[in-house]
Amino acid sequence: MNASSPAAGLVAGVVIAGGRSVRFGGEKAAALLDGVPLVIRAARRLQASCPVVAVNARPGTEAEALARQHGLAVIYDTPGDADGPLAGVRAGLVWAQGLGARAIAVSPCDAPLLPDDLFVRLIAEAGPGPAMAETADGLQPLTALWPLSALPAVAEALKDGAHPPTWRVLDSLGARRVRFDPPEAFANLNTREDLAWAAERLAHG
Repeated sequence: MNASSPAAGLVAGVVIAGGRSVRFGGEKAAALLDGVPLVIRAARRLQASCPVVAVNARPGTEAEALARQHGLAVIYDTPGDADGPLAGVRAGLVWAQGLGARAIAVSPCDAPLLPDDLFVRLIAEAGPGPAMAETADGLQPLTALWPLSALPAVAEALKDGAHPPTWRVLDSLGARRVRFDPPEAFANLNTREDLAWAAERLAHG
């Protein structure tokens, strides 16, 4: 992509939707919340800050189909990488490198209550390096800003089938920690009961 492209030098968005949703009893990324699939909710939040957004999904899944239906790019883990979010980060960095973007903003597909200003603040406070959200409950490394310069470190971390904690890789890169409240806004939906809880939260503002 050339320098005049809308993505050149900017931040691309990546939704991590490659999980197997074992506890959810179905493909979590495709679950509806207020009539919208979780993966599309996550993509729309990123689109408010990122000119291009991709979904990291497994081939043949509902997440992949939904992303394509909504005109989103679909990216796959590198063969041989261990299952997990860091493999999705690597896929996103490789994809964004091809676009000429300077960084990626990463979101899980299953945290629909994230703050509206999440990625605006992460992008603004990261500077040229990485940044991740933090709450009173601790680090939130699945909501993070990764510069393209992190790609070699991520690839090395995934070498030989390893998959270290995502926060540890971000820490090793000197990621800035950006504080958000309340912690409940970062809740992951792992069960149908969690989905019902989120629906109630939305209904009550």
